[in-house]
Amino acid sequence: MQHRGRHRRRRRGRALRATLAGTALALTAAATLISTSQAVGGDDPGGLTRVTAQAETAPFRLHEELTAPGTLDTLSRAMGGDVGVHGVLASADRTMRDRSGCDAAETDALPVKPAATRAYCWDRRDATTTRWLPRTVTTSGDAHDDGRWGPDRVVLSGWAHDDRRAGGPAADRGLARIAFIDANDPARLAYRWVLLVAPRADGKDYTAVHARLSGMVWYQDKLIAAARGSLLVFDLHRILRANVDSRAIGRVKGGFAAHGYRYVLPAVGSYRLTGGPCSTADDRAAPCFSALSLDRTSVPASLVASESSRARGSDRAAHVWRYAYSTGPGRGGLLAADARGEVRAAEVFETEGAGVLGVLSHRRDGAGRADWYVDRAPTSDGRRGTLWRQTTFTAKAARCGPDESHACWGRHTASLSYWRETGELWTLTEGVPGGDGGPGDGRAGGRVLYAVPLGAVDDAVE
Repeated sequence: MQHRGRHRRRRRGRALRATLAGTALALTAAATLISTSQAVGGDDPGGLTRVTAQAETAPFRLHEELTAPGTLDTLSRAMGGDVGVHGVLASADRTMRDRSGCDAAETDALPVKPAATRAYCWDRRDATTTRWLPRTVTTSGDAHDDGRWGPDRVVLSGWAHDDRRAGGPAADRGLARIAFIDANDPARLAYRWVLLVAPRADGKDYTAVHARLSGMVWYQDKLIAAARGSLLVFDLHRILRANVDSRAIGRVKGGFAAHGYRYVLPAVGSYRLTGGPCSTADDRAAPCFSALSLDRTSVPASLVASESSRARGSDRAAHVWRYAYSTGPGRGGLLAADARGEVRAAEVFETEGAGVLGVLSHRRDGAGRADWYVDRAPTSDGRRGTLWRQTTFTAKAARCGPDESHACWGRHTASLSYWRETGELWTLTEGVPGGDGGPGDGRAGGRVLYAVPLGAVDDAVE
């Protein structure tokens, strides 16, 4: 990992020498191009660079740890049996507003180009809370080819408690929850919250999962969620119902409580980076996960990940990479691990792009090289992000506005998920308290869940 910064500097040095060897006309043209790009927020990251040296790919290795099935069975029996996704959807108690019901700050958070074809806004209590942040999205289109989980079309949205906000109850700090959204009727999406928990070793109790979610993928019956330097694994067959309405979490007098939530989803395992704690500041440290997505066009299907570099101008490069899913019996939805439980990255690429908040890999027509779609955060003085399509040769982004700006994507977006059945790319915006599309009174604003046809993205960048 210590070579990552030096590798980037060597490439910069070679590019600089090549430029200096050109003609004065070429230098003038290059200077003009750079000036224009910076003026309109272009910041072209260029093509991806494949990383193959073992010393540079080693920090991306994972170690698998799975909870004993008996532990989970014990907890399930104690709580009255598994509920299932359909049971959660049937009890949905909050309704999303369609585009016509969204306010001005919410619709303004949608992309300029390409235009969203579906847009939904949260129940008012969730749309304006400053204590929770929407961080990631995945769908039943990831889970199965036909886009359904049993009879249902489902969207899952992971939210993390915003511990930076003052005044919230101490018991809320570090919590993570998922909105299970009933998407069977596109005109009326409804959802229910489920709290993430971890079973204790004896299976007779559970505790809260403390994780600032930064990515989530639902593949087959497993949900893998990123939390900085680790991946947490959940089984969608093992949703359990709490029977005591209390702010406590775990076993209480009379049964089980879940901080006021009706349902809990217990972790069934984890993948931890073998290189130790992750860091966004130390080139020698393991990478921190900034986003996850599923690539069904790879063989086998793969979990795609990204890290965000430090602030723009840093000498540290960001990376995008993938892990293959297992095809072994009894390992549905788990990553391909060896006999020691080690998972190696199938591919690693370096990107010059900073502030990566979402990533997707997809092979058009299911063949040839993969296109990597990278959602980058706005510049320090900007509001909209940029969605780039990168290969090992080039990088392209949609342009919009009279100045041909690349800042065309949604405001403060996070996460990318491709629903193959419908051909749509799903994402969401976090929303910010006041000043940037927010209502300016301390509440959050501009939170929207939306979808764009992937074909429209490709058309926009051509």
